[in-house]
Amino acid sequence: MGNLNRLFRPDSVAVIGGGAWCRSVIGGLHRIGFHGPVWHVHPNAEGAIRSIADLPAAPDACFIGVNRTATIDCLRDLSAKGAGGAVCFASGFAETGDGAELNAALLAAAGDMAIVGPNCYGFVNALDKVALWPDVHGLIPLESGVAILTQSSNIALNLSMQRRGLPIAFVGTAGNQAQTGLSQIAQSLIQDPRITALGLHIEGVGDLTALQSLMQEAHLLGKPVVALKSGRSEAAQTAALSHTASLSGSDAGAGALFDRLGILRVRSLDALIEALKHAHLYGPTTPGAIASLSCSGGEASLMADGGDARGLTFAPLTKAQDCALEAVLGPLVTRANPLDYHTFIWNDAPKMAEVYAIMASGPATLTVIVVDFPRQDRCQTDAWDCVEEAAIMARQRTGKRIALLTSLSESLPEDMSAWLMQAGILPLHGMDAALDALAGLYQPRQNADTDRAIPQPASHTDTTMRDEAEAKAILALCGLDVPRHALATSPEQAGRLAESMLPVVLKARGVAHKSDVGGVVMNLHSADAVRKAASAMPCDTYYMEEMISDGVVEFLVGIVADPAHGYVLTLGAGGVLTELWRDTCHLLVPATKTEIGAALDGLRIAPLLHGYRSKPAGNRAALIAAIMSVQDYVVAQEGRVAEIEINPLIVTPTRAVVADALIREER
Repeated sequence: MGNLNRLFRPDSVAVIGGGAWCRSVIGGLHRIGFHGPVWHVHPNAEGAIRSIADLPAAPDACFIGVNRTATIDCLRDLSAKGAGGAVCFASGFAETGDGAELNAALLAAAGDMAIVGPNCYGFVNALDKVALWPDVHGLIPLESGVAILTQSSNIALNLSMQRRGLPIAFVGTAGNQAQTGLSQIAQSLIQDPRITALGLHIEGVGDLTALQSLMQEAHLLGKPVVALKSGRSEAAQTAALSHTASLSGSDAGAGALFDRLGILRVRSLDALIEALKHAHLYGPTTPGAIASLSCSGGEASLMADGGDARGLTFAPLTKAQDCALEAVLGPLVTRANPLDYHTFIWNDAPKMAEVYAIMASGPATLTVIVVDFPRQDRCQTDAWDCVEEAAIMARQRTGKRIALLTSLSESLPEDMSAWLMQAGILPLHGMDAALDALAGLYQPRQNADTDRAIPQPASHTDTTMRDEAEAKAILALCGLDVPRHALATSPEQAGRLAESMLPVVLKARGVAHKSDVGGVVMNLHSADAVRKAASAMPCDTYYMEEMISDGVVEFLVGIVADPAHGYVLTLGAGGVLTELWRDTCHLLVPATKTEIGAALDGLRIAPLLHGYRSKPAGNRAALIAAIMSVQDYVVAQEGRVAEIEINPLIVTPTRAVVADALIREER
């Protein structure tokens, strides 16, 4: 692949093809102020150069707006000419059923020349005044700002039209990513010192190694990456034999991968814009508490409820803050965070600034001032100027991060948003979108690790399922604690073998989800009881094991191969109520002991592990050791494992015992 810098920051451009799309590209280059030569290549168009061979020089960047077959011919000629790179507009390649052969021909024709697409609009570079883009867009020339990348041209166009004060320096689409993936484009852009942060709309992660390399570069440069992930892989939509697969799926894999790499995840385009404004203005964030204040109790309640629902923490007031607020606001105002500071000091900018500064001077990482501005076309708005003035004074006095947040997205005009950004105040449009963005930025998350290797699964086209006995034998060799057990081929044999380990659990062999079909009977205290239970089971072979009677809590421990994101470790409430509780968390394999411990402590069942209401605590160290051993087995198999599940893993005061298990792996 060639140098993307030459394509994205060209001195000369060739637009190849006729029709409205290509005319729009030429017009867009002139409108944005591109100063280099723009050569139109078409055999019949008035004033156009007749062929690529007739170009006066090798163009740095090309927009190819012809059909898919002609696109391949153009790429071959441009590559031979020494062009820098091309945007391939045509569709009908790998995204269609018959396009694989054409896709291969496309790559061969391009050779070492960089291409973006096919099936994409291209890009707009507002920093260098370049627009290889066949449609309208909302960007204007600027000195610095964020880059936004997506596979979807229409989403890129829509995002470019935002009116919320976000300075967009570059918007680009990757289309089918036949040669150049989203992560490769992003890594090229993020090295530009004028790009402050990166926003990604991701339909499919694609090259995991490239994404990891991108995040290594981003962390080295201290530039935040915010992503909106849409879509689910086919693997996530297919029913699986294990609880783990049904509880994790591709979305959990994406979340675990993003957490590992330090990608800040949001759930909507609105939140993406708000988070990118924060990233542009304030740079990287660490999890922490926020402060909120408004002159309305209703707004304070909405902030409290909305923040709590999203896992945001409001920093409690210190004694010094409480005293200082009482001195300014008087005894009639209840002092809390979120704070309703009433309207007693409204229109007194110095006093308002003092209150804002007091809230910002505490432990909060960000101070949010809730205010909705009236419509400028229908109202006199001078009375609201005090909020802006006070916010700027508080920012200057404390040096802390301060935001103005509107409950409705339209309650903050675009020109005011841009002005606030220039003054160092973060404008946040719409309470829901803003809180979603702040949750992605400030709620607790694991420390990013961009250097840790990410094991990748094999294709798993031909797998075999290990039943419980086989799976437990493998896990025992890995050092896990497996109960004493025996196999039987008849009810009579089951009764005889059970006598040496009563009481026992009897299980039907070769049946998935055994408890759903009467395939598990617990706490059998006699050989006769074992024989009777076996006779009633829907199977011909039986598995017996010692009854673990001193269990404190039951866990699910599972690892599923997610072809898009690596291996996903799922931890949660185990046993027969696993899917009812749905109390789970997800980590990317391999996770550290510290990460596993923190994940376990975040589960709703965690109090049971630590000892609940005078009950004995479970052996947490044995639990974590068992999880680490399962991980080690999966990693050692170098992609062969498709899924592995222990459910339940019974934790006692002294042990962590594998009560049931399955393994599916390559034959």
